[in-house]
Amino acid sequence: MPLAETAAPAAAAPASPVAAGVPAGPLPLSVVIPVRNEAPNIAPLVQEIEAALAGVPHEIVYVDDGSSDATPAALRAAAAGASVRALRHRASCGQSAAIVTGVKAARGTWIATLDGDGQNDPADIPRLLARAEAEGGAILVAGHRVTRRDSWVKRRSSRIANAVRARLLRDATPDTGCGLKVFPRALFLDLPHFDHMHRFLPALVLRQGGRVVSEPVNHRPRVRGRSNYGTLDRLAVSLFDLVGVAWLQRRWKRPVVDAAE
Repeated sequence: MPLAETAAPAAAAPASPVAAGVPAGPLPLSVVIPVRNEAPNIAPLVQEIEAALAGVPHEIVYVDDGSSDATPAALRAAAAGASVRALRHRASCGQSAAIVTGVKAARGTWIATLDGDGQNDPADIPRLLARAEAEGGAILVAGHRVTRRDSWVKRRSSRIANAVRARLLRDATPDTGCGLKVFPRALFLDLPHFDHMHRFLPALVLRQGGRVVSEPVNHRPRVRGRSNYGTLDRLAVSLFDLVGVAWLQRRWKRPVVDAAE
C-alpha cells in the first residue's frame, strides 16, 4: 500500500505576530523547530540560535506538537523578546507533521530544521547555510553526527536503521536521523508529505531531482527533560516506511522538458 501523499495534522493555532526586531516580508532564513513537552529547553535554545545567527536576518518558527507541559507558556515568553513565532497542534500529530506546519508558515527562502531538545548545536547552522547557498538550487545539506551523545540503544538502533535504509534507498547519506538540516523552502513544499517523512528527506529530495550533501556537526547530550520522539517511534515505522519510500522512488519518472518549438 502506498504512503499517503499528504499529512493531516490537527488544526494549528495561528502563528504569533512577526517580532518587532525582524523585517516584514520574506527572509533569508527560517529556523523550524518541532517540540513536544520541551518547556525547559525553549529559552536556552532560543538564546543559542540568536547568538549563532547574529547579523543574519531570520525568524525562529516553533511548532508545539500538542504539549501537555508548560511549553506553550515558555514559547509565549520567548516570543516576547526574540524573533520567535509559535504555532500549536491541538493534539500531537508527530514530528513530521510539525515540521510541515512550520515550513508552510515560514517566510524564509532557506529552512534550517533543528531538534528542540538542545542536542543539535545552533552554532553549526551558519556553516550549513553557507554550504547550501554555495551549492545552490535544489540542495539538501544534512548534518552528520559523527560523535553521537546518545544512549547505547539509540546509537545501535540508528546504526542498523541507517545501514538498512542506505542499502534499500541508496540515498548516500550517513545520518538521515540528524535533526539539523538546511534546504530551500520551495523544495520541501514540493515533496510528498506523510508521517515520519522527516527521516527520509534525503531519499525524497533525490527522487525530486535534487542533490544531497552531508556536513559533520556537533552533537550534545540531553541535559534537560526526556525524549518525546524516541527509539520505539523509529523502530515501529522502519520497515513499513522504508517499503513505502522505495515504492515512491520507483513510481516516479522525472521528465526532461524541452522548450516548445
